[in-house]
Amino acid sequence: MKPVIATCFAMLLAAGSVHAAQGGAANDPASGYPSRSVRLLVPFPPGGSNDIMARYFAQYLTERLGQQFIVDNRGGAEGIIATDIVAHARPDGYTLLFISAAHSVHGGTRSKLPYDALNSFAWVGKLGYGPSALSVHPGLKVNSAKELIAYGRANPGKLTLTTSGGFAYFASESFNYMSGMKMVTVVYKGGFPALVDVMGGQAQVNMGSLIQTLPFMSQGRVRALATTGAKRAAAAPDLPTIAEAGVEGYEANNWWAVGAPAGTPPGIINKLTTEMARYLKLPETLKRFEAEGVEADYLNPAELRKALPIEMAKWRNVAKMANIKVE
Repeated sequence: MKPVIATCFAMLLAAGSVHAAQGGAANDPASGYPSRSVRLLVPFPPGGSNDIMARYFAQYLTERLGQQFIVDNRGGAEGIIATDIVAHARPDGYTLLFISAAHSVHGGTRSKLPYDALNSFAWVGKLGYGPSALSVHPGLKVNSAKELIAYGRANPGKLTLTTSGGFAYFASESFNYMSGMKMVTVVYKGGFPALVDVMGGQAQVNMGSLIQTLPFMSQGRVRALATTGAKRAAAAPDLPTIAEAGVEGYEANNWWAVGAPAGTPPGIINKLTTEMARYLKLPETLKRFEAEGVEADYLNPAELRKALPIEMAKWRNVAKMANIKVE
């Protein structure tokens, strides 16, 4: 009888182990994630750098994880509306936020936001960064940033500068201030509509992301004069930086990252973070980024959480320096 008893006991132990394992998997929200489509909210209209970068990453996640990652453009209030939606969404991993430098601009300069720019989110990671492009309508008789600055100084108030809100607005206004020009700045709901009006001749100057400007540079619909980074962009090496053009100390790079509502299960965040790190190592990703003027710059959740307050402080100082008014 003893061998029989031992065998039964072993079978009971095995059955218990299987049940425990099944129960553990059922209780782990990351084990079956995602089991349905996921919304990736972009706080700006289609066509801009946020939209372009989000669609690249969403396509990758869809292919890797077997469910649709759907880009949901929710423009308005310079990105605050979509950000607030995600901040108060159910923290189950099915509503994500694609942020850019505008997020840190708002967090650093606005006294009242409907969310905490740092703590209302569980951070997935940072994807990369890229400069903006200073471009003009081809009919404007300037062929370099130096010529534009000279013309702008000599003709205060005669040039209209189009841009979007958040980061792009701050980059534009700090350039306006540091260059000594007095262009009339018009803020649009997104970077692409701002560029369209310069291409159409309704305005003369645009400050928008290089990634959205490149196709129209090659078509001759705008004339790019300079980029805003600390070094020349690999995608447009013939363009000088604004600092090279004589505005000493000027630098402004946009960047892109992903977050989820605070309280999202760590297992889900870890799965998304792992996929982001893998995405940024793929040769095809790096090749695409280089062609778009984007530098891959991965930060994990802890690193991004540490970097955001520094970014917020930087833009708070820019606002003070350039006397930028924030509503």
